[in-house]
Amino acid sequence: MSPIKSIAFLILLLTVQTKVFAQKLNFLIPNGAIVQHAGSIGYLSGGVSYDLFKNKRGSFDVMYGFVPESKGGSFSTLTTKLAYRPFEIKVNDWMVIYPINPGGFFSYTIQKDLDLTWDKGQYPKGYYYWSEALRAHVSLGTELTFNITKLLKSGKPQALTLFYEVNTNDMYLVNFFQNLQALPVTEIFKAGVGIKASF
Repeated sequence: MSPIKSIAFLILLLTVQTKVFAQKLNFLIPNGAIVQHAGSIGYLSGGVSYDLFKNKRGSFDVMYGFVPESKGGSFSTLTTKLAYRPFEIKVNDWMVIYPINPGGFFSYTIQKDLDLTWDKGQYPKGYYYWSEALRAHVSLGTELTFNITKLLKSGKPQALTLFYEVNTNDMYLVNFFQNLQALPVTEIFKAGVGIKASF
């Protein structure tokens, strides 16, 4: 085989391999962008959203949030969220309500005074059994989704979703059950609102 044919064959092989590799990584491309205010993950947070399941009733979000100094302290959060939409109410051709969306998420607070674990020498083993910076949350949300393609005859974005979410975390729940007389149930829940654009 001549050198030119060998190089052409090698380029063709690399092109095919690159295309196959890129198709395998297609799952990394998000299905949407999300912005949220409050809700235990920062004063303002934003990130990407991935649809789960063929019916797109599930979602996986990865978000970065921050709290400015003027709103209670200067720190950031990283969050991974899972949610499922078991019920839908189709209002019309371009609007759907998802009334009850259970979910859960992990939030990690990035701040110099908080660590994943407590200092071993400072407290006896088992004295603090939770992480300073990592919280596990359970949530319940509601979504109102507008199909922009049908509503405005435009395809960008395909849909806009307004949502409301209430959550609590592991530490709040433990404290509540250990202090039933002193801690009202309203004190352990936090709320957030946001918007998601689906591509």
